[in-house]
Amino acid sequence: MVATGVYVRHQERDAMIDVVMPQLGEDIAEATVSQWLVRVGDAVVKDQPLLEVETSKADVEIPSPTNGVVEAIVAAVGATVAKGDLLCRIDETRTG
Repeated sequence: MVATGVYVRHQERDAMIDVVMPQLGEDIAEATVSQWLVRVGDAVVKDQPLLEVETSKADVEIPSPTNGVVEAIVAAVGATVAKGDLLCRIDETRTG
């Protein structure tokens, strides 16, 4: 399963994209980060899977909302994340 509607917040001062946990379903309040598919410094393209999360109902891939380079991974493997929690940051101005 792939998440749709990944929420993104722009930090206009430096063109960073904050990738945050999307709403995965009406009755799913949180998920657990099961694995990262990218590392800091990796170039990514829009819709490329960044990480996998586990919920009580399914495993879900969270895709990249943009092209760029992963600048920071904030949510560690094993962390429980809720809708809106910061997962990682992508720099849109870099392409790797």
